[in-house]
Amino acid sequence: MTGNQNLTIQAELRKAGKSTSRNLRTQRMVPAVVYGPKTKNFSFSIGENDAVKYSRHGFENTIFTLKSDDKSLDGMKVLRKDLDVHPVSRRPIHMDFFAPDMTQTVRVEVEVRLVGKAPGVMEGGLVSQVKREVEIETLPLEIPEYFELDISNLQLDESLHVSDIKFPAGVKVISGEKETIVSCAEVAEETASTTPAAAEGAAAPATEKAGE
Repeated sequence: MTGNQNLTIQAELRKAGKSTSRNLRTQRMVPAVVYGPKTKNFSFSIGENDAVKYSRHGFENTIFTLKSDDKSLDGMKVLRKDLDVHPVSRRPIHMDFFAPDMTQTVRVEVEVRLVGKAPGVMEGGLVSQVKREVEIETLPLEIPEYFELDISNLQLDESLHVSDIKFPAGVKVISGEKETIVSCAEVAEETASTTPAAAEGAAAPATEKAGE
């Protein structure tokens, strides 16, 4: 599943520095920086709402297009990288972007989503997803949003591995093909055991009161 949507982020070029960053945050703007193999580092700012929205799960491998009045930023394709948040308020305070060479492959980790129902569950098994992402190498605009792994034939005491995922053409898999993605195993029953001390206490007769 290709996950790159036509998403844009409004960017305003800014001067680097702590005082500038503080002023931006009072205006609900978040300081940001972009770097890459074919561009010099640029300091800019984006709206706080955009920073919060696009820092959520699901946008890790999205290619964004920067929109700016500054020609050096306008139209630049970027990937979201790190986001720093305030330890108390949890508001975003800084964001990093990476501008890849669009003609060269990049390495990213892509989510694996399970589809179907494992028949092993009917036999008392529990489905457990061991690995939730796989590392791949592909062109920036070909990065999938996620991969699907069908567990419709997963029986009790069986596992599915990286090699069981159907990868599209143009994707080079970096993760080991034998790495386990999901397994179905019987749930071990816990037996309540009574400690010797507890058992001894329960069996002991009540102490007779003096004089009775």
